[in-house]
Amino acid sequence: MTGGPLPSGTRLTGISSFADYLASTAPDQMPGAAQKLAGAGPDIAPHGTTIVSATFDGGVVMAGDRRATMGNIIANRDMQKVYPSDEFSVVGIAGTAGLAIELVRLFQVELEHYEKIEGTELSIDGKANRLAALIRGNLGLAMQGLAVVPLFAGFDTVAQRGRIFSYDVTGGRYEEHEHHSVGSGSVYARGALKKLFSSGMTEGDCVTAVIQALYDAADDDSATGGPDLTRRIFPVVYSVTADGHRRLDDAEVGAIADAVIGGRLQRPDGPQAPLG
Repeated sequence: MTGGPLPSGTRLTGISSFADYLASTAPDQMPGAAQKLAGAGPDIAPHGTTIVSATFDGGVVMAGDRRATMGNIIANRDMQKVYPSDEFSVVGIAGTAGLAIELVRLFQVELEHYEKIEGTELSIDGKANRLAALIRGNLGLAMQGLAVVPLFAGFDTVAQRGRIFSYDVTGGRYEEHEHHSVGSGSVYARGALKKLFSSGMTEGDCVTAVIQALYDAADDDSATGGPDLTRRIFPVVYSVTADGHRRLDDAEVGAIADAVIGGRLQRPDGPQAPLG
């Protein structure tokens, strides 16, 4: 670190939003600052695909596949798409990978900055609103095909339950109930979750359900990657409870993925949901 006084803009106090501070001092560093692009957006940058989330009795689970695509090319086979945003929340990314990762990093700093300035943690609704504002800042690029559409979930320490929030490219925020999915394979994952989800599930049952949903998404959507048994690449899975967030290790996720695939050998379309 060099000596001398800090620039005047860095000595501002009383601003609880790091994004507002960054926009006022270095707007070119904001996600979506470059509004003019040549070429077709979706074909020049890797895209993340499917994220699923579901609540269970005592928390919420979020999982993401590992494939990133660029047009019809597999750009990356082991991309991480689910990140902790703070102690009691996680965010999953779908859409333009580079912009989405940049937005998540800014969101993480935004929440930490607020806590340091205000001396308290934002409510889960406040966190969801802050993320909506960041997404809205990327609208110019979204209109050119470089959209970022995350999924946000966390443990509500007041209501003592898991909650899930989805967004559109304009920053519209919507609370989802029980389960939700975003990304290119979301329609298939959501259909699977409708049949597999039940109230009062344990954490283990919930993790199995979201991995089953990702398997169904990969089965019908070429941009979604299923469990890779040869490379031992499995979905990234986070669980958030009153104790905070926890990433399930590869051994734990791999054992569940192996069981899911073993079951598919007997029943390729997956477990049968009971009628009634």
